[in-house]
Amino acid sequence: MTGRVVRLIMGIVVALLGLLWILQGADLLGGSGGMNGKGIWIVIGAVVLIVGLAVLAPLRRRPHE
Repeated sequence: MTGRVVRLIMGIVVALLGLLWILQGADLLGGSGGMNGKGIWIVIGAVVLIVGLAVLAPLRRRPHE
């Protein structure tokens, strides 16, 4: 795999993890886990989501040939 593909996969996984934590912190997924309904996970999730998007942002440009 090229570095570009690895960064793409990592960025998507990290962004989705952040989104999941936001939803759990906002208690929108249900369940009885320790993260549900705790506002700190909304903040942590937002930071992780931003990091994931920051990893993806440079990949929008076309690679030089």
